[in-house]
Amino acid sequence: MDTTIIGVAGGTASGKSTLVQKLQEAFIGEDVLTLCHDYYYKAHDELCYEERTKLNYDHPASFDTDMMIEHILTLKAGVPVERPVYSFVEHNRLPETVKIYPAKVIILDGILILENKELRNLMDVKVYVDTDADVRLGRRLLRDVQERGRSMDSVLAQYFGTVKPMHDEFVEPSKRYADLIIPEGGFNSVALGLLIENIRSLIR
Repeated sequence: MDTTIIGVAGGTASGKSTLVQKLQEAFIGEDVLTLCHDYYYKAHDELCYEERTKLNYDHPASFDTDMMIEHILTLKAGVPVERPVYSFVEHNRLPETVKIYPAKVIILDGILILENKELRNLMDVKVYVDTDADVRLGRRLLRDVQERGRSMDSVLAQYFGTVKPMHDEFVEPSKRYADLIIPEGGFNSVALGLLIENIRSLIR
């Protein structure tokens, strides 16, 4: 199947999801699928909830990236896959899966998708969303408390304990692999318009 793959990376709460949503809206009717790296967090059924909350979820090893790569290749071959479902409340992969079908455009979304060379090489366009650290921290705090049932103390402890160090070690350096760096992500209308036109030319 002739598939165009767009990778959207960047730090936590940088505006990746907003950018991806704008891309989805721009290509309605163009057969677009979004695959989030977060779907592929590894299962930890062997650990209790308290132990799972202490894991480093911002290290590349916390993801089953090999499964994601396998699923992308399968979709490119025109075959549906059963993608995993992850719960941020339970800090674990759920038993159920979601069946997804091949599409002309696959958007990959995740903080570390440019860090992995094999995954990176599957992308036709690599985008990095670059947003100030203070802005990202504020957004993450609001999101995790309001949407994921976390306490403010736990969010801050995780941010300074693992999120920021892993961002500095893995996420920020992956910016050098991007074809396009977009400040503020989906809120940057000029860069978004250029990206959409580039993707349209690839599809054509």
